Amino acid sequence: MTRIDAATREAYRQTEYRVTGPGEVVLRVGEPSRELAQLHRAHQTDCSAFITACNPYGKLLASAVNAQRQQSLAAAIARLGRAALPGIGRHPTGDWPAEASYLVPGLARATAMRLAEQFEQNALLWAGAGAVPELILLR
Repeated sequence: MTRIDAATREAYRQTEYRVTGPGEVVLRVGEPSRELAQLHRAHQTDCSAFITACNPYGKLLASAVNAQRQQSLAAAIARLGRAALPGIGRHPTGDWPAEASYLVPGLARATAMRLAEQFEQNALLWAGAGAVPELILLR
């Protein structure tokens, strides 16, 4: 059972998770991604996580606070010895502000979950060898 309401869960499923550089890749929950599979190969891994530190537990914060949180997330990713490719999560309706994010190739599912929990997130996107982004609810 999750403490995340149905509307929020559906919004997460509808969101477009974009890796913005180099070479834009759009990830959608449950949809296989040839481009993500290529990124996995390029980084010699079979998994990745798409994660943010913005807006903990769905509470909107000021842009400057979110930027600081993202810097802390980038530092935590670097301490794990992983690359962080810039990204953005954006719902197609634009009803929620776009959130700066990172795609982290090679980040194991359990490690990704711990990192997202550390940054007080409701959920994250994770993909394994099939390069199919999966929504992982944390609360």
